[in-house]
Amino acid sequence: MNDVITVSSADDIQKCWKAMQALRPHLAEEEFLPLVTGMMKEGFEMAYIAGDDGNAVAVVGFRYLQFLFNGKHIYIDDLSTLPGARGKGYGSKLIDHVCTIAKEKGYTSVTLDSGHHRTDAHRLYLNKGFNISAHHFTKKL
Repeated sequence: MNDVITVSSADDIQKCWKAMQALRPHLAEEEFLPLVTGMMKEGFEMAYIAGDDGNAVAVVGFRYLQFLFNGKHIYIDDLSTLPGARGKGYGSKLIDHVCTIAKEKGYTSVTLDSGHHRTDAHRLYLNKGFNISAHHFTKKL
């Protein structure tokens, strides 16, 4: 299986566009690079697995956080695989990558939110040892 590549340049960010768009179709391509670049200045990181053409077939975006209720943890903002590449273990490999980083840094957990309708993703998370521990509430302003 392909190696996990840490995003370190604008070119890398662009390589992740199609894979991220599969999860975030509301994003416009021309906004993607400046948005991610700005987020990276605030601690956001991305990693991906490249396909034969060099572009991402799967991508993960995450950040380092610390909360009173669960201490230091890595929060996965985004985990996406191109529809044609699903079921090949790419998402699992990216989760393992993030969990390894968390362990190396001495963090206590990896967390994420997932839309209630994403049952295929939930199967992956449960198989990887995640527990459903909360409901996430949002109020649009």
